[in-house]
Amino acid sequence: METPSTQQATPPIGVGADDADHASEVNLPSIVIERRVEWPDTDAAGHYHHSTVVRWVEAAEAALLRRLDLAHLFGSTPRVHFEADYRARLWFGDLVRIELCVTKVGTSSLHYAFSVRGKGEEQAATGRMTIAHSAARASGATPWPDEVRHLLTKAGAQAPETLS
Repeated sequence: METPSTQQATPPIGVGADDADHASEVNLPSIVIERRVEWPDTDAAGHYHHSTVVRWVEAAEAALLRRLDLAHLFGSTPRVHFEADYRARLWFGDLVRIELCVTKVGTSSLHYAFSVRGKGEEQAATGRMTIAHSAARASGATPWPDEVRHLLTKAGAQAPETLS
């Protein structure tokens, strides 16, 4: 799997040959956040628990949506797919960098790719998450509003959220 940073350099997933002329118009958003592996993040073996990655990815998503002034989407974007590959252990106290990139904006869905890195830039986890847009009281997925679609395809890389 490509890392999120390499996906930004190539046309986004879902952009086919017919869309090649429009690929340069797309500037998909991304963000990097930093966290520390806290004691509750670890399991009996002393390294991070697999569920911690889900929380870190959702923290990155929340930071990205706040930066894009899209916090109103909280509660209307259920997860429909999440997958992760765990590649290395992270230990209590380690500084962790989570990179989250939008890879595709569908009619009513949004695809993310993520990478979790520990010290020395070693990839600890990579994966993908897909969410759907479901407006308040809707019984299923609903199309993204035009202004939201614009931000989700044009906002580009956001400034990192780092620990001091």
